[in-house]
Amino acid sequence: MTFTTVGVGGFSSNAGKTTLMCELLRALQPGWEAVKITRGHYRSCGKSAHACCVSHLLAEEPVIRSGRAETYAAGKDTGRYWDAGASNVHWVVVTDKQVERGIKSVLERVRARGVLIEGTSFVQFVEVDLMLMAARASGAEKIKPSARRALSKTSALYLFDEGEDARVARERFDAWRAPDENLTRGIPVYTREDLPRLVERVREVQRGVAA
Repeated sequence: MTFTTVGVGGFSSNAGKTTLMCELLRALQPGWEAVKITRGHYRSCGKSAHACCVSHLLAEEPVIRSGRAETYAAGKDTGRYWDAGASNVHWVVVTDKQVERGIKSVLERVRARGVLIEGTSFVQFVEVDLMLMAARASGAEKIKPSARRALSKTSALYLFDEGEDARVARERFDAWRAPDENLTRGIPVYTREDLPRLVERVREVQRGVAA
């Protein structure tokens, strides 16, 4: 089956990629699935006891949970995907060495006309039709290594700063990236005001894949 694949990564864990995933799911429904990829380690995650840690879920093979019964949890990323209108949600839990097997296995489960994949580490193992990268307009966060590697395959940047004027957001981002402008040179930048154009770009890619 031929379907459209759209990756949604982020400069860091708080860059707004889950929010962008949900915005796209609401705009593109019905019929799009969603994938969440979580990398874990066989050790404590180093976070507080109330923070998410998946080390206890890791196994010798990638762990893939699909369907509402296995993936819906109110307030969690996968639950937000369902609430945004996803036709199915898959959660992939892997070690660093299992990313390739995990992404390829979960894509075999997709039955919809399109799928949104949240993450960046998978990009080196599969070719997506469109790769989006979310970033804070301030660019204050350090770009994680997997996101930096994925920039060479990134189709567009999305500046996430709720309530901020789009012009100001662009100015802040341009000021932040000026010392290393080559890092994102040539990648178009979208803001929340540009979301309809970004959705249309996804639809254009989908039409191309279908053709």
